[in-house]
Amino acid sequence: MAQASPVAVGQADGEGPKSNGEEPVRSSGLRLAARLADSPEIGIIVAVIAAFAIFTAINPLFGSISELQNLGVDLAGFGILAVGEAFTIITGGIDLSVGSLSALCVVVSAWLNVTQHVPVLLAFVLTVLFGAAVGLHHAFWITRFGVPPFIITLVTFIFAAGADEAIAQSPIPISSPTFLAVATSTVGGVPIAVIILVVIALLAWFFLERTYAGRQVYAVGGNREAARLAGIPTNRRIVLAYVVSGGCSGFVGIIVASHLTSGTADSVTGYELIAIASAVIGGVSLIGGQGRIVGVVAGAALLVVLEQGLVAVNVNAYYQSMVVGFVLFVAVVADRLRVQHRERTGGRGGIERGGRPGRRVGRA
Repeated sequence: MAQASPVAVGQADGEGPKSNGEEPVRSSGLRLAARLADSPEIGIIVAVIAAFAIFTAINPLFGSISELQNLGVDLAGFGILAVGEAFTIITGGIDLSVGSLSALCVVVSAWLNVTQHVPVLLAFVLTVLFGAAVGLHHAFWITRFGVPPFIITLVTFIFAAGADEAIAQSPIPISSPTFLAVATSTVGGVPIAVIILVVIALLAWFFLERTYAGRQVYAVGGNREAARLAGIPTNRRIVLAYVVSGGCSGFVGIIVASHLTSGTADSVTGYELIAIASAVIGGVSLIGGQGRIVGVVAGAALLVVLEQGLVAVNVNAYYQSMVVGFVLFVAVVADRLRVQHRERTGGRGGIERGGRPGRRVGRA
């Protein structure tokens, strides 16, 4: 008895002949779309695009090349600070000093280059190291003496606010073309400050999500005692987080000084709140152990677009903060509702806590 051909059997079962290559491509596309929809950052990214489109429709100049470059410089400052803040929050802490420390680094960078005649690049390195040293100071008191992060960073917040005034009682003018190029020059139309942000964000992403030490940072924030019992060097990971946060403040100080063309005291106001808000909106949990750098940068971008967009459409300054605060509230509530819905329906709720399933988190 002759056997039916595979094609005939498939047609008899209602499957029809399969086309070569179409199904794999289609299934790959569906998997990619599902991963994008499952990404907790997709809502923030869509909000950024929607806000930018609305403001550009109202005021077309908002979408001009020059305005985009200005937005990029602002985003670089907010984004770098938010990346550093995210490290401390992921470990279960917080850094309230990043705004005042950035203002102090604005003055320090200009003071080194202009007053002390330190070469520009060396002044940049010393400024970043100064910020990192302040972060190390925070970590010392947190890990050795158990001082709450809120308290020790609040002390620096207050101290730095006076220190920059003491160093620069009048603005220190910057004339070095190399110094000024950080905020004014571009590479292929992209501001150098934005390139610095991209490099820092990529390094932070790679460290947190692609290294054992990075996964240990999540583990410390998820459950510090359990992480310690598992053999993770918790104190070293906390030290790393605060050093990164301080170093990021140093980078922001350089960018702001270049943008202002002077070392001006009290030049950065409220940046610590923007950094914390950017991290939280981007999915970093204030209880620690959760968050991704992609979301943090997206959260900073949303804040920048909202603030600058409201200015571009001539919204009264009295209402700008109210509008931004309301939008942030809606974004946070929507994200929480989304996570709860996914947990109820058996989806992957939120960001993974600690190491990924099946991945050993050991001593690095």
